[in-house]
Amino acid sequence: MSFLEYAPAPESQAILNLRSEYGLFIDGEFREGHGTPFASISPATEKHLTTISTADGADVDAAVAAARRAYDRTWSRMSGADRGKYLFRIARLVQERSRELAVAESLDNGKPIKESRDVDVPLVAAWFFYYAGWADKLDHAGLGANPASLGVAAQVIPWNFPLLMLAWKIAPALAAGNTVVLKPAETTSLTALLFAEIVQQADLPPGVVNIITGAGATGVALVGHDDVDAVAFTGSTPVGRAIAKSVAGTHKKVTLELGGKAANIVFDDAPIDQAIEGIVNGIFFNQGHVCCAGSRLLVQESIHDEVVDRLKSRLSTLRLGDPLDKNTDIGAINSSAQLDRIRALSDIGEAEGAERWTAECTIPENGFWFAPTIFTNVSTSHRIAQEEVFGPVLSVLTFRTPAEAIAKANNTPFGLSAGIWSDKGSRILAVADKLRAGVIWANTFNRFDPASPFGGYKESGYGREGGRHGIASYLKTAAPAAALEPTRKSVTKGAAK
Repeated sequence: MSFLEYAPAPESQAILNLRSEYGLFIDGEFREGHGTPFASISPATEKHLTTISTADGADVDAAVAAARRAYDRTWSRMSGADRGKYLFRIARLVQERSRELAVAESLDNGKPIKESRDVDVPLVAAWFFYYAGWADKLDHAGLGANPASLGVAAQVIPWNFPLLMLAWKIAPALAAGNTVVLKPAETTSLTALLFAEIVQQADLPPGVVNIITGAGATGVALVGHDDVDAVAFTGSTPVGRAIAKSVAGTHKKVTLELGGKAANIVFDDAPIDQAIEGIVNGIFFNQGHVCCAGSRLLVQESIHDEVVDRLKSRLSTLRLGDPLDKNTDIGAINSSAQLDRIRALSDIGEAEGAERWTAECTIPENGFWFAPTIFTNVSTSHRIAQEEVFGPVLSVLTFRTPAEAIAKANNTPFGLSAGIWSDKGSRILAVADKLRAGVIWANTFNRFDPASPFGGYKESGYGREGGRHGIASYLKTAAPAAALEPTRKSVTKGAAK
């Protein structure tokens, strides 16, 4: 079979004017960190992008102190309507600089430009617009009497959606009247530092948003700081578990959004063409670097062979390569360490007896790359069916009855997300009710909206981000605890075709 060849269509980097060095953003200004600076590289080429400061304990103290001053003197005293104006301004600036931010995100993270341009950056603006609208409505949100901000929020975000996770954290915190100290991931700090420039452009009062960079030690110092009132973390389950232990018994309010091993369940009456696209989007979007990725495909036994054949055919059309090329579907793996983990778990999958199939594609000489891969003949006990690979690797399992599908879907320590594909709405609702997953997509996958709460159960963490529940995480109220809990799960439906 032959396919059309696409001429290269790279996005220009001319719009991006990177500094040779970036400092810490504290109290409205960039300043040098006292730790050892580190290099930021492009995962697609391994070329040096810029040098970034590392915050040590003294820098963390300075950032938290700046946030506390801003909270006490200005931000907590400001009306919700005025806070909302700043958030609206930030949203508009994100839109104005959207092309620059998209190029920076793809360059620094490795994801295809069409994803950062069409998904990540628009959602960042949407999150700030959405929470700007909430800023003056907290008394009417049904969260209890006299909702009040917590104080200083310490926020630590991952490398898979650097700018989007920043928006998920900062927007609701500011709308609720808190100030922020945020630490981005070491391998993807660039867009957070560009966001600091946007904060300056928006004339946000100094200290309301502070961004400190560094590795794990910087995050530990921030989360453990005595003058922090709230902790929000998105990342791996082991780190989330350590954070939970470190803040236990303190006054700090905590939200954790951790790993996942989502089941994408396809029944025999599913719209197959739509399901194939949903499967591809569910696991190969962002190279599989997605906490809620549909990494376990559960296919009803009678349509297994057809689905797998059509899935292989579809994967053969995906284009792997330069993240800045508008034709690219699969970009670079974010780091050499993550690539090593993907390779190791894939080798274990073969050793345990699963059958491996990899799409044919040319791997560039430089950078970190992994071709889209499918494993069939997978058992629920296989490590690739239990552990989060966090890469473009799909495990395929079968089921005969809805009860078996539910049992296999729930057979995981995680509980973040799931997908259900069926032509029967009653079946979708009945199965969704029995799945232990916080977010469930129906005849679609990986759809996000700022008004919809997102979060999981079990080792996928606790608390919710997005929607009314996302702002509740940054407020203290007189309401009973049960009133602040999200609905058991959110179900997003896609129209069957």
